Amino acid sequence: MSAQITIPWAKPDFWGNEERYVLEALRSSWISHGPFVDRLQAQFESHCGIAHAVATSNGTTALHLAYIALGLRPGDEIVVPGFAFMAAANIALHVGAVPVFADVDPDTWCLTAAAVARKLSPRTRAIVPVHTYGNICDMDSINRLAAEKGIPVIEDAAEAFGSTYRGAPAGTMSLLGTFSLHATKTVTTGEGGMVVTADAGLAEKMRLYCSHGVKRLRYWHEVAGHNFRMTNMQAAIGCAQIEKLEQIAAARRRMFATYAAHLGDTPGVTMQRFAPEVDAIPWVVAVRLGPAAFPQGRDAVMARMAAAGIETRPGFYTPTRMTHLYSATEIPVSDQVSDSVIALPSFASLTEEQIARVCRELRSAHR
Repeated sequence: MSAQITIPWAKPDFWGNEERYVLEALRSSWISHGPFVDRLQAQFESHCGIAHAVATSNGTTALHLAYIALGLRPGDEIVVPGFAFMAAANIALHVGAVPVFADVDPDTWCLTAAAVARKLSPRTRAIVPVHTYGNICDMDSINRLAAEKGIPVIEDAAEAFGSTYRGAPAGTMSLLGTFSLHATKTVTTGEGGMVVTADAGLAEKMRLYCSHGVKRLRYWHEVAGHNFRMTNMQAAIGCAQIEKLEQIAAARRRMFATYAAHLGDTPGVTMQRFAPEVDAIPWVVAVRLGPAAFPQGRDAVMARMAAAGIETRPGFYTPTRMTHLYSATEIPVSDQVSDSVIALPSFASLTEEQIARVCRELRSAHR
């Protein structure tokens, strides 16, 4: 049985104005859509340097809106990474499309253009690179391949808000970008999401589908829409959070650097690599455990950490491990990364003493 958890894997941190803004929203007559939603969308537009941001109820509905905006249909193929959180694949299934899994880079754990190219077919209608753990995929190569083939790209930046690639914010380098504002994320609304685009037509279509398909007349449905809206109280938290993004980013970078200082020379422990062109705000600090150094396996190491009161998470399970849902072939790197990655406690207020303790426990599992 696990000991009482004294260092959680994640926790939300609050930075000053969250309570005041939530009370302001609560005391107003706007607890569903309201001024804080508009304000948060404007903050995203400003931060991302992009014309349109559409707030949603979570990062998964943000992806769903993006798929609707592109008109994806049953039988369409959507290329997604084999190692990542599976929201992009799951929503493909919900719209009747076929998720096609491409392998990832063994060092960055992100989708590559070469892997995508091997999975393209005449039925490919979208490519969805996922910026895993706050890293960013090689977007120049992916966008170049997509442009050559005439295939739109949706950046799943759920885990990478604030990270940049050659100075461009995550989520802004392609036709559409989506974000999650879940409680564990860099900036949170508890549950929530955002879609960004420079395309006014796509933005208008997403706003329509986001709110029941109602536009000109109340209760008159232009299309069979959804209710993917964010509440004013959720947005109030997000407005307070994004005001402190620089402070949050500094804390998360310090967290990653402290882990690197403690683990960088540990045999059999490999940290995720960020390319020189990526300025990452790490969402999660995760490491790969080498089989020679940790022959007991990742799951046994996690159990040992839990017994010491430290919560960890496994790497994302790949589609080859979930054959009841997905069909996937030829993603050996994704499988290897998935089986060997352990995600360590990662949140902005994690102290140096806590990180040192996590690293001591991890090293103590070394054989």
